[in-house]
Amino acid sequence: MYDLIELLFFAYRDFVGDADRLLESYGFGRAHHRVLYFVSRRPGLTIAELLEILRITKQSLNRVLARLVETNFIEAREGALDRRRRELYATPAGERLALRLAEVQTRRFAAALDRLGPSGRQSAARFLSAMIDPQDDGGPRRDGARQP
Repeated sequence: MYDLIELLFFAYRDFVGDADRLLESYGFGRAHHRVLYFVSRRPGLTIAELLEILRITKQSLNRVLARLVETNFIEAREGALDRRRRELYATPAGERLALRLAEVQTRRFAAALDRLGPSGRQSAARFLSAMIDPQDDGGPRRDGARQP
């Protein structure tokens, strides 16, 4: 299995490296990217939900989130049902950056999937899904829908 572990390390390095170069120009890192990604994909995500998805401490999230809010990439609003809960939304600038980041990573995925042939996407999706802990209730559901 060492060969697969090593391939995963190199694939991850190159996959995130594409986005890292773009993030550098904003003074952001991978943590900013993860937060922006999930907030832009799930408008209204609460801080508690984001903490559960990312499995990081509130202190770690606060530092990253504060920077994204102060630079106008994310907006925190009072919850519609519970005003004490903060709901997170990507601003138009945040949406644009999230899209640019997704585009560079999509190109890498598309090129790799093209090399795998017609069943490549299904095989890759099954493999990646199988790598996720089956007890994980904070990640994506297997049908792609948002967790409650």
